[in-house]
Amino acid sequence: MESFTVTAPLWRWQSATAPAAWFFVTITGDAADGIRIAAISGQWLGVRKGFGSARVDVTIGETSWQTSVFPHKESGGWLLPVKAAVRKAEGLAEGDDVTVTISL
Repeated sequence: MESFTVTAPLWRWQSATAPAAWFFVTITGDAADGIRIAAISGQWLGVRKGFGSARVDVTIGETSWQTSVFPHKESGGWLLPVKAAVRKAEGLAEGDDVTVTISL
């Protein structure tokens, strides 16, 4: 299993028409390249799904869960959604630097 650890800010996306906000960490640099290479080379543990997403195991602090990362054209990296239960458990707020370990 290959893992990447990055630290990046937690940011919020909210549509003008949708009441709920989504929170993400953008994975860029060597970690993004590693995820891309694993996906291309077929070493991916999960199956690529809608929007080019792929299944990953994630750890932030003491919280681990399975989710998907999504390609992010603007940064050339991947978007990692961070659900409310994780933000609450780890005491995270918008703008906080978050250290994330992603395992493939």
